Amino acid sequence: MKKNKPFLSLVLMLSVAITYANTTAHTLVGMMKISNDSLRLAELDTFWTEVSRTVKEGDFEGYKATYHEDAVVVFTTRENKSSISITKALSNWMQDFIDTKAGKTKNTVEFRFSQRVGNENTAHETGIFSFQSNDGSGKTAPKQFVHFEALLVKKGTGWLMVMEYQKSRATEEEWALLE
Repeated sequence: MKKNKPFLSLVLMLSVAITYANTTAHTLVGMMKISNDSLRLAELDTFWTEVSRTVKEGDFEGYKATYHEDAVVVFTTRENKSSISITKALSNWMQDFIDTKAGKTKNTVEFRFSQRVGNENTAHETGIFSFQSNDGSGKTAPKQFVHFEALLVKKGTGWLMVMEYQKSRATEEEWALLE
């Protein structure tokens, strides 16, 4: 029996090593996929940081540049549900950006994600965004939490949103779960 212990230990270690080596995550293809996913997620994190910056600074042109020219925005958080072109949505939002840039209001938006699916050229992001506005009189509106989905495509070296779907109100508790 003593002679078999080293042999059995060796067989067990080899079995574990072979199983580990053959899992998708540890093959060259698996490592490339993880690397590509990491790169895509880093690029998308940069994209969402830019969206937040443009809202905070009132940079209308910068915000507009985060959308594909044919993008669509879908709103189902209110009683009147609608789907409009990004051109119309931006027209509706322009004054808020002007007021923010002029210092009349302060707006912030943050994003957290529950699911991030994609490849090197496409992305579908699901999560919650938190939006807060201060109208300049020192009166800060309560934070709004909204479940959203975004569909993005990569053009050149940057990502563009082709669809923004503001699905439903979220709670602060749901927001905290995505931290």
